[in-house]
Amino acid sequence: MLADQDAAAPVAHPLSRELLEAVLADRTSDRFVCELIWPRLGYAPDGSGAWSAGPSAGEVWREAFPIEPQFIAERPPAVALTRSIPKQHKQLLKDQLGFAGYRIGELYPRRTRRATAVNWLLAHLAERGEVLPESGPLPELLPPPADPVAGHPGDLPVR
Repeated sequence: MLADQDAAAPVAHPLSRELLEAVLADRTSDRFVCELIWPRLGYAPDGSGAWSAGPSAGEVWREAFPIEPQFIAERPPAVALTRSIPKQHKQLLKDQLGFAGYRIGELYPRRTRRATAVNWLLAHLAERGEVLPESGPLPELLPPPADPVAGHPGDLPVR
């Protein structure tokens, strides 16, 4: 169910252990997390400021989410992303990153959806037989948000 990247899709930001740990630590915007997934799922900017599903997004994704699914802000895309992770890759977050989960006081939809996004990205690599490098280019990292429920300035409200 993981889609290949369109030839016309933008080049996806390179993944690394360091980057994925920054996502889990809430050091990137929610949009950046989505932008890690969208091109790998077959979405591309459409010129209007939105990302649209391309031919390689797969029929299910194109029909359910013709424009950029908000994996962190909205529950339906987060559920669809979770369901698209092949069963054999459901534990990659724990197995590859040693991620034991968030503590009880840290369990917010934004954070659990970030964990889902990272697991999907790890599954995407695994499906292609690619290895996760230890380090690579990073965006400018943000301090963790003062209010983890609301997220960073500019993050969409979680529904």
